[in-house]
Amino acid sequence: MGVYEDKKEALRQVINAYTDEDSMIAFSGGVDSSLLLKLACDCAAPKGRQVYAVTFQTAFHPNKDMDIARQVARETGAVHGIITIGEPEELGIQDNPTDRCYLCKKQLYMKVKELADELGIRTIMEGTNLDDLQEYRPGIRAIRELDILSPLAATGITKKEVRHMAEELGISVARRPSAPCLATRFPYGERLDTSKMQRVEKGETFLRNLGLYNVRLRVHGDIVRIEVDEGDLSKALVYRKDIIEALKGIGYAYVTLDLEGFRSGSMDINILGK
Repeated sequence: MGVYEDKKEALRQVINAYTDEDSMIAFSGGVDSSLLLKLACDCAAPKGRQVYAVTFQTAFHPNKDMDIARQVARETGAVHGIITIGEPEELGIQDNPTDRCYLCKKQLYMKVKELADELGIRTIMEGTNLDDLQEYRPGIRAIRELDILSPLAATGITKKEVRHMAEELGISVARRPSAPCLATRFPYGERLDTSKMQRVEKGETFLRNLGLYNVRLRVHGDIVRIEVDEGDLSKALVYRKDIIEALKGIGYAYVTLDLEGFRSGSMDINILGK
C-alpha cells in the first residue's frame, strides 16, 4: 500500500471513530469540507448516526457559495444548517486587522459550538488540510482554542490529495477552485464594507465566466490588480478590452494584470516578510 492509500485509510478510520455518535462539520461547500462531509456521512449512515453541516452566510462570501453548499449537503445526505452574520462590524473586523481571520473564526466557531451544545453534539470537525498549516492562517489558532477537530491536517492530507480523493468519490465540487473570504482581496487596515466586497464578487464572476480558473481581484484604492494562473495570463490579454470595460464599469479607475500570476495569500507579503 502506498503513502497516499495509507493516509486515506487513516483518515477513514479517524472519521469513522468520530461518527460513532452524531457529529457536526463547519461546511463551506469547498472541496476540503465537502470531502470531510462525504466521508462522515458515509461512515455515519450505517450506524444510524446523523451528520450536521453548518454553513456561514456572511458578507464575506459570494452568494453562489451558499447555493453550492446546499447542493453538496443534499448530495451527501447531511442535515444542513445556516448561521447568518451581517456586516463586518458584527465580527469586529471592519478595519481588516492582521488577525482578522482569527477574530472572525473565533466568533463563527463559537456560534457553531453553541448550536452543537443545543443539539447535544460533542464532535465538531472542519476542513483544514496539511498545506494550510504552512501558510499565514491565524484562524487555525481559533480552531485549536475551541477544540474543533481537523481530521485532514491530522492525517497529513495535502490539498492535492484532497482533490484526488474527492474525484475518486465523485464529489461534485472536486475541481472547484479555492474561494477564500472576500476580505482577503483588500490590504490590512482598510475599512471593509459590503459594497466593496460585492464589487469584487461581481468582477471575479465576470473573469471566471471568460474561462479563467483561479481568479483574484486585489484592490488597492482605485487600482484593481488581477491575479490569474500563469498559464492564463495570455488568455486574460486576449480579453483585455472586455476586462477593462467591465472592471471600470463597476468602479475601478485603473485596471492592472499582475505578471506574477495567481498566488494564495499575496496580501500577506508584508506580514510574512516575502
